[in-house]
Amino acid sequence: MSLRMFHLVFIAVSVILAAFVAAWAGQQYRTLSDVTYAVTAVAALATGVGLGFYGAAFQRKARKLKL
Repeated sequence: MSLRMFHLVFIAVSVILAAFVAAWAGQQYRTLSDVTYAVTAVAALATGVGLGFYGAAFQRKARKLKL
């Protein structure tokens, strides 16, 4: 596995983990009504979206490289 492919897999796994954290925090917020969980859910969701954009940009840039 190349370093480029490892990087893309690592980003994908991180997006999935961020989605699970957002889902968990959302469920905890519904159960306990603690604002901390709502903030955590929003932050995890934003992180996942940001990582998705970063992964797409990295893939476009890595395609242009001749390594």
